[in-house]
Amino acid sequence: MPRVVKPPAGEAYASVEAPKGELGFHLVASGGNKPYRLHVRPPSFINLQALPEMVQGHLVGDLVAVIGTIDIVLGEVDR
Repeated sequence: MPRVVKPPAGEAYASVEAPKGELGFHLVASGGNKPYRLHVRPPSFINLQALPEMVQGHLVGDLVAVIGTIDIVLGEVDR
């Protein structure tokens, strides 16, 4: 028999230190047996935001090397 979890009404944010950065979860619950909203904050999405600053003054061909240095997972970013 599956276990039913009823989170209390309110908001909660929890994070863990992942190998590529902070992995965060934001949960909003209304008191029912399903959360109202769940948002996952992957580390690659945040790390990609630094890309414009990192490539300032570089050539377009250097972009591939810079993306490789921040080691992003594009599957996390493509939402």
